[in-house]
Amino acid sequence: MRAIIFDQHGAPDVLHYRDVPTPTIGPNEVLVKVQACALNHLDLWVRRGLPGVPISLPHIPGSDVAGEIAEVGADVTTIRPGQKVVLAPGVTCGKCPACLSGQDNRCRSFTNLGYLIDGGCAEFVKAPAVNCVPYPENLSFPEAASIPLVFQTAWHMLLTRAELQPGEDVLILGAGSGVGTAAIQIAKFFGARVIATASSDEKLAKAKELGADHLINHKTQKIREEVRRITAKRGVDVVFEHVGTATWDDSIASLAYAGRLVTCGATTGYDAKLDLRLLFAKQLSLLGSYMGTKSELHTVMRLVASGRLKPVLDRTFPLAEAAAAHAYLESGAQFGKVVLTL
Repeated sequence: MRAIIFDQHGAPDVLHYRDVPTPTIGPNEVLVKVQACALNHLDLWVRRGLPGVPISLPHIPGSDVAGEIAEVGADVTTIRPGQKVVLAPGVTCGKCPACLSGQDNRCRSFTNLGYLIDGGCAEFVKAPAVNCVPYPENLSFPEAASIPLVFQTAWHMLLTRAELQPGEDVLILGAGSGVGTAAIQIAKFFGARVIATASSDEKLAKAKELGADHLINHKTQKIREEVRRITAKRGVDVVFEHVGTATWDDSIASLAYAGRLVTCGATTGYDAKLDLRLLFAKQLSLLGSYMGTKSELHTVMRLVASGRLKPVLDRTFPLAEAAAAHAYLESGAQFGKVVLTL
C-alpha cells in the first residue's frame, strides 16, 4: 500500500509518500480502507519528536480515520466488509479496571492511532474492532474524519471534567482550532454563554456563526480585560484551555471565584506558573483532561448524525501532499480541520 511515513523526526519535509507493507490484522481487529484522515496538532508533535516519548521509526501518523471495512478478523462478528466506519482514535488494553469501568482514556496502555502505533495516513490502517463507530450518513468522508479526536476531547473536558452547567460562562481559547470549534458547539448545546478568542476578525466571525456570544481578538485586545468587561468583573465559570503558556496567565486571571480551568494541551509551551495564593483564596479548580471515552464518542456521533453538532472542515489535501498539509496546519491559518483524502 501507499502511505505517508517518516524515518526521522523534523520539519514537514521528513514526510514521504511511498510503498509500505499492508498491515496484517489479528482475530479481533479490522482492516480499514482509508478514505479520509484528519490532521491534529498531535501529528505535528509526533513528526517533530517528543522528549522522552519512544516513537518507533519508521512511523505512519494520523489519528482520525473515516473509511470502509476491507477485512475483518476471525473473531469479529459485528462488523462486515464494505461497511462505512469512523474509527475511535484511542487504542487501549480493553481488560484493565479503567477499560472495564468505561473509563478507557485512563488505561495505562492508552495510545492513539498514529501516536505510539501506526496510524491512518495510508491506504489501509488496522484497528481493534471495538474502535469502529457507526458512520454518520449525512457526512462526507472528510467531514466524518473531522469529528473523533477533537469532539471527544472537547466533550470530556467540558462535561466530564469541568461539569459544565446551563447558564454558565465559558471562555474558549483558540476558537479556530479543531478542538475550539467543537467546544463552542458543545458549550452552546448545553446552554452556556461562550466567550471565544482567536487571532483574526475573520476567524471570530466564523466563531460567531458557530454560536459564540462574545468575541476577543487576542492580537489586538487583552483577554483578561475583555473577560472582566463582558462579565461585569465577575470572571468566567470555566476556562477551556489548550494553548499553554501564551494564554495561561490570562486564563487564570479570567476565572470567577470557584471557577474551573480545564486543559488538554500546551501548544505554546508547558512551563506554566501559578500564584498559589490565587488558587486557594479564589477556591479555583485546575483540571487536566486527556482525550475521552469511547462511550462519549458514541454520544457525540449520535448528535452529529442528528445534525445537532457538525464538523468544521477548513481544507483538504491529497494524501501525497501531507507535507504541505502539515506546513499549513503549523501556520495557524486554518479555521477548523485540515484533512487528507485518498
